[in-house]
Amino acid sequence: MKQRIITGLVAAVLFLGPCLAGGLWFHGLVLIMSVIGYYEFVRMTKTSPWSGAGLLGFIGVILLVFPWKLLGSPFVPDTLQLIWPLMLLFLFVTVVSKNQININQAALLFLGAVYIGIGFSYIAESRNTPDGHGLFWTFLLLFSIWASDAGAYFTGRRWGRNKLWPAISPNKTVEGALGGVLIAIVVAVLFAIFSGGLLSIGLAILLGASCAVIGQMGDLVQSAYKRVYGIKDSGTLLPGHGGILDRCDSWITVFPFVHILMLLPFY
Repeated sequence: MKQRIITGLVAAVLFLGPCLAGGLWFHGLVLIMSVIGYYEFVRMTKTSPWSGAGLLGFIGVILLVFPWKLLGSPFVPDTLQLIWPLMLLFLFVTVVSKNQININQAALLFLGAVYIGIGFSYIAESRNTPDGHGLFWTFLLLFSIWASDAGAYFTGRRWGRNKLWPAISPNKTVEGALGGVLIAIVVAVLFAIFSGGLLSIGLAILLGASCAVIGQMGDLVQSAYKRVYGIKDSGTLLPGHGGILDRCDSWITVFPFVHILMLLPFY
């Protein structure tokens, strides 16, 4: 626990500075995190990160998260313009490699690139929203996710009786999950109260519940594929916490969810 606390504090300080600065500082940090996250994903699949297919996935992640707008690029591709060619190239790899990289491996690496690339791209986009309140929205989502995690952990330890999904994550309980949803809603409502009218109570409840439910599902997804590969953590970058994907599994599902469903009020 001591190691987890120290690592958490150091990571929070390193994350907080670029987050407060915004712009290229934050987007650059998120880009680095996405590349590390994809490296962890490729390693889990037992594929060499430096193989042709592995490098293709890195290129896909970088292009998806790249700060095109902030750098004033005349070409700002949308997601579909990047995903379709990426998928086609992964399919070509199976042919060029004469099935040394087969369709199952190519599909898995492509899925990882999209999953991680889109997830982190929306984290970066949240800090640079067109309404100028990106820091507020980023903190709202992050604190709601963290509140859900903490609420689920402590509620589960105190009152947890019924297993939520024992085949995937044996320690999670229904009571803990519900406690996480409740605490996340409370935190989101507090953001609304102090937002000066930027966020309504009703929308805060919806956002808090979304962060908790989708975040917990993201956590279970991470647990599911780690169980397939028989590993405890996705990486070792953060002692006591695991890797980037272990810490950001909820982030890369929640942030795209609230943007794509247009739950943030500036849409």
